Amino acid sequence: MSTPTPTHRLPATDPAAAAATSGAAKPSNFLRQIIESDLATGTYSGRRWGGSPGDATHHEKGQSDPARIRTRFPPEPNGYLHVGHAKSICLNFGLARDYNGVCHMRFDDTNPEKEDLEYVNSILDAVHWLGFGWEAHGSTHLFQASDYFDFMYRAAEYLIETGHAYVDEQSAEAMRANRGDFNTPGQDSPFRTRTPAENLARFREMRDGRHEDGSMVLRAKIDMASPNINMRDPAIYRIRRATHHNTGDKWCIYPMYAFAHPIEDALEYITHSICTLEFEDQRPFYDWTLERIVPILRAPQFAQVKPALEKIETQGIEAGKEFALHCYNHADKLFASAPEAELRAMFSRWQHNPDAVLRDLGAFFALLKKEAAQFTPLLQHALDGVRPNIFLLPHQHEFARLNLSYVITSKRKLAQLVYDHKVSGWDDPRMPTIVGLRRRGYTPQSIQLFAERIGVTKSDSWIDYSTLEGCLREDLELKAHRGFAVLNPVKLVLTNWDEVMGAGHLEPCTQPALPHPPEGTEPPPPRHFTIGKEVWIDREDFEEVPPKGYKRLFPPSIDGNGNTVAGNKVRLKGGYVIECTGCSKDTADNITEVLATVVPDTKSGTPGSETVKVKGVITWVGVADGVNAEVRMYDRLFVDAQPDAGGKDFIENLNPNSLKVIAAIVEPSLANAKAGEQFQFERHGYFVADRVDHVAGSKPVFNLAVGLKDSWGK
Repeated sequence: MSTPTPTHRLPATDPAAAAATSGAAKPSNFLRQIIESDLATGTYSGRRWGGSPGDATHHEKGQSDPARIRTRFPPEPNGYLHVGHAKSICLNFGLARDYNGVCHMRFDDTNPEKEDLEYVNSILDAVHWLGFGWEAHGSTHLFQASDYFDFMYRAAEYLIETGHAYVDEQSAEAMRANRGDFNTPGQDSPFRTRTPAENLARFREMRDGRHEDGSMVLRAKIDMASPNINMRDPAIYRIRRATHHNTGDKWCIYPMYAFAHPIEDALEYITHSICTLEFEDQRPFYDWTLERIVPILRAPQFAQVKPALEKIETQGIEAGKEFALHCYNHADKLFASAPEAELRAMFSRWQHNPDAVLRDLGAFFALLKKEAAQFTPLLQHALDGVRPNIFLLPHQHEFARLNLSYVITSKRKLAQLVYDHKVSGWDDPRMPTIVGLRRRGYTPQSIQLFAERIGVTKSDSWIDYSTLEGCLREDLELKAHRGFAVLNPVKLVLTNWDEVMGAGHLEPCTQPALPHPPEGTEPPPPRHFTIGKEVWIDREDFEEVPPKGYKRLFPPSIDGNGNTVAGNKVRLKGGYVIECTGCSKDTADNITEVLATVVPDTKSGTPGSETVKVKGVITWVGVADGVNAEVRMYDRLFVDAQPDAGGKDFIENLNPNSLKVIAAIVEPSLANAKAGEQFQFERHGYFVADRVDHVAGSKPVFNLAVGLKDSWGK
């Protein structure tokens, strides 16, 4: 089954491509330092690429790998991506771009019960929208883990045959109890001593559907006393009768994620497998899995082992002793097989009697050569003097996940918000999902800027939400067209308009769509609208009794000496200077109209318009051509900066004022805005025409993306 094609496509001049050719120096971080060191030492040199994923025998038939590095973005298709994933997307695709590599787009679809094509499509669309793609060197790099199920099964049988995996029929409760804890070592399963033949037969029965779901699992045989609980014989295959969106009903057993993930990386010849810190304790099992299956995963490289050992052996006693002691220093790479136990006993003798090294040297090399397949974890590290990373295995590197204040990123909790109708859906503009951020008005460039600005570290820390908002403001400042909008309207009547301008006259006005266009670009056409006797202004722009320092409209008053003080003058931006004369009220004492007079010959941009000096400027919309619009004023979804930390109930921390829907009036140029188009509503903030509900020309709907300045909590 082919992977669906996303509906959204970026133009050829997308921002990621532009960044790649801009020559701008990227801030260094520990991952860049690792990559640069690996490139300098040739850790992954000599790789070949077979044009598609496969084992090394497949890749050896291909050409020299054109990608200097290979990274991957491997989401599980069981939910919508969120802002934390956006950081990972920018990191993995960005590193591949900056080091002339390739980033693979891969679906880790090993859990058929939670996966859906809806999520597959949304993920592909999100990655493309952010400015990245997976086409490189004339081919696609869009993959699915489920395409590797055959090899994963082959790897599982290999582990059984070599004594490194067994079928366990304990109940889940017994397995959990026998696993131990951080203070107590685990206990061996009563099924751990089965022969490889018995285990292989039982595993094939699992594959053939002869046992019930949950009745048995295949476990790796490692070390039940390991201080790392992840190494205490983890499960690598389980029985699960579920139809898979890609493989259908071919399989009733499925690999566990921790087992499948490293194999996926290796088949795709990933060089740098970058993930978040919660996987750090899984890295030993990641390495164990790949190092154990080297003979079938990297057969051409494994064939180099015996000649390499023979060459060291022929270089003399000192070279042999040095290599033996080098192996001794990697004794932690010896595990459960009988040959490994024999070498461990040899190492134990050396610890107490250095002369024993020379006596055992012949037996040491004979054992390594005879049982090389059992020593691949040791040899991957011990043969680094022959060449770094002799088996060309990927390496996992961890970085700190994104902790963003006023946000949760747990898929389960986000799903709860959706299914309990706390939000309108996955794309609700208050959600931290990429579709939510996009609908809120965030741009790919602002999210890329955010990812670059917060950097990459190995230390957990919290990033304030205002950092994300600041990146959006910075991006929109030079490209969001301006517009007037009155969000809390009250009518302003210019009582002398008919006398000064003529009854019914509408005066045309213009304002720049973009006051400061980017350097080297042509300014867009100006906006056009009219002013007449009646205009709409925001209620906040009039005060009967103005507070100290208030510079907008207020009526005439009597000062302390009994003298009449004229009403305040302000400029209607792009229009005339006006002088406030009072207001009208209804029977409930609510202001229904603000009254003012127009000062002749003060229209903006005309000769002499600046002769009347004013301190206040307000925005407005003409009654004659203003357009009714729905405006959604979004705020942070939670009132607590860490809404689910420390066992807090995140539902109780929901912000009851996170959405206010208001009836606004906007200038005519905004009526024909395209869905998804961003604007600055002058004096209010940045807004976007809603991607779902906005209909150009008939139903304007705008979402507040971000205010002009950070006012949260102020």
